[in-house]
Amino acid sequence: MHKKSIQEGEGYQELKDKTTLQEILNTASQFELTAFTFYDALKDKVGKNLRPLVEELVQEEQRHFTLFQELAKQPDVQALIANKILIPPNDHRFSDYIQLPRLEDFADDQAILQYALGREQAAMEQYSALAGETPPGAIRDLFAYLAQEELEHKKELEKRYYELVHSGGV
Repeated sequence: MHKKSIQEGEGYQELKDKTTLQEILNTASQFELTAFTFYDALKDKVGKNLRPLVEELVQEEQRHFTLFQELAKQPDVQALIANKILIPPNDHRFSDYIQLPRLEDFADDQAILQYALGREQAAMEQYSALAGETPPGAIRDLFAYLAQEELEHKKELEKRYYELVHSGGV
């Protein structure tokens, strides 16, 4: 069996590129809480055609946050949360969305949809990457499920964006 030689400094880089599942779960929980807060604050500020979608996103993001909270309490997950996994390459984009934007920065429904699309894309990519890096089990299943959920959100937002832009709403 041929073993790859490790150059000086590679071990540090390998460790630097990893994080614990606990840190990932904490970051993902914050992401979902920020999404809930953002959409909840928007629901009375968007146009009436967009309001039902925003209200649905409020409920979805609350549900995602609750899933993370409940998952973290499971004994089998407690045994794994100290495990290290590779940090996804798009982690910085995902983390950027943990900061709540100022609502006054959104001039209209188009600007809101553009921001929401970026947020859902970052979440989908992050959860997909995490599902690929996480060992089989409840955490991997949750990340795969959330990746699919975020993809569905993105598709619905894209549909609404297309309708808004092509109806002359901008």
